[in-house]
Amino acid sequence: MHLAARSATFGGIDLRQIKVSHVEAWVKSMTVATKDRKRPLAPGTIKTRFVNVRTVFRAAVRDGMIAADPTVTVRLPRQRRREASMEIPPPDVVRRILDASDLRFRAFVALCAFAGLRLGEAAAFKVGDVDFLRRQVHVRRQVQRLGDGEIEIRLPKYNSERTVAVPDALLEILAEHVGLGLANEWLFSGVEDVPPHQNTVGHRWRTTLKRAGVQGVRLHDLRHFFASGLIASGCDVVAVQRALGHAKSTTTLTTYAHLWPTAEDRVRDAAAALVAEVNRSTEGAVRAEGP
Repeated sequence: MHLAARSATFGGIDLRQIKVSHVEAWVKSMTVATKDRKRPLAPGTIKTRFVNVRTVFRAAVRDGMIAADPTVTVRLPRQRRREASMEIPPPDVVRRILDASDLRFRAFVALCAFAGLRLGEAAAFKVGDVDFLRRQVHVRRQVQRLGDGEIEIRLPKYNSERTVAVPDALLEILAEHVGLGLANEWLFSGVEDVPPHQNTVGHRWRTTLKRAGVQGVRLHDLRHFFASGLIASGCDVVAVQRALGHAKSTTTLTTYAHLWPTAEDRVRDAAAALVAEVNRSTEGAVRAEGP
């Protein structure tokens, strides 16, 4: 909500004087690059900010402060279908990225790829968030940048606090990171013992990709890689939802439905299993009736 409010170009206008054109101009401003922002915001990000601001107008209507909601007729940039826009790096690419990561960054990459953490969640990770005995990591907070060098530590996105069961290989990488003396209060602390800035993480990520000879992979794609691995291994919607920290299972389905086997796939696989079973029983009968 804070970022949405700060980005609104009509912030200095009296609420009662805000028109549809003001909101449309704001939405348009987010679709282009600016001096402070090198690239346009993604349609999904624009929608999130728009929805946050829209709640204010709706509340103002309910309270009788304004007669109509100026966001009602505003059209947002079209979002690509999830399956068309989602890039999931294959395992060999993730392997190359891990191999190319320096000592300060390898555990960060591993947390995103093998536990599905978002950038802000990994940046706010502490040593105490790892339970080596139970083979779990606890996602308890995220870093939110407020501008002017200020940071805010808050609950994860959509209050998605969670506990994620993790493989021994990830625990070994985290233990190695701690053993190298690279962690203070924050597992990936910066020079001033604060969580790393997202720009610092971005620079390390780009440097790692260049060293690995990989192009077009975003850090967030590792979260998709993690989710796709859970689904391919047979995890159901609820299990994936909890591991990713989605507030609702509908969010998980909306994002990853195309990765789950369809009803046709299940029918085909079930029929194939029946054929195989019949063939095995036929082979046994032939052997029993043989000379």
